[in-house]
Amino acid sequence: MLGILNYPALFIGRIIALVVALSLHEFAHALAALQLGDNTAQRAGRLTLNPLAHLDPVGSLMMLLVGFGWARPVPVNPYNLRGNKLRSMALTAAAGPLSNVLQAFVFALPFRFGLLDFHYGALDYRFLDTAQVIPSLALVLSALVWINLLLAVFNLLPVGPLDGFKVLLGLLPEPVAVRVQPLAQYGNLLLVLLMVWGGNLLGKLIVPPAQSMLGLLTGAW
Repeated sequence: MLGILNYPALFIGRIIALVVALSLHEFAHALAALQLGDNTAQRAGRLTLNPLAHLDPVGSLMMLLVGFGWARPVPVNPYNLRGNKLRSMALTAAAGPLSNVLQAFVFALPFRFGLLDFHYGALDYRFLDTAQVIPSLALVLSALVWINLLLAVFNLLPVGPLDGFKVLLGLLPEPVAVRVQPLAQYGNLLLVLLMVWGGNLLGKLIVPPAQSMLGLLTGAW
């Protein structure tokens, strides 16, 4: 935490990116569920872009410190969803990471068209000035692209309780999915093990794909 506080411009830029990325991610879940027939999230006040309805204190802190985190889960009742419940849950789950990819694409356009230079300070402290307090537009947009890509990759990992696990269940044959579904209860433990095992294996799974996508979107990597 002390490290990032030495770079106030990045700290502010990451907060802006975090609020935008997580709020739209959770809103996308709520909207997808409503479109598929379940208004549980709407009744819970989650069909909103208000970040106060979505942000989780611990998940937000993790996002600021290590680059990936989480928001408050959107409540979904699968029995209200139309069609095959596993498939509908998979679509609802996929809406969040897809919203992050879409955000990254939109925020990367100024870099792709040469209107701004990508600010590598969003990825590496060495490109930052400790004296800078107010983030530049390039730094904010760079943070928005980078954090959205990290969120997309992280949430698509096929580990419960992440979105990727629900997507996996929707892709598997139903008899197999029913047998795999109980494994979700071990997901949090697995994520902790991935973070502490092998020099942050979780980061090694997330960062390289995000960097590849960053290069495709901005041409900066």
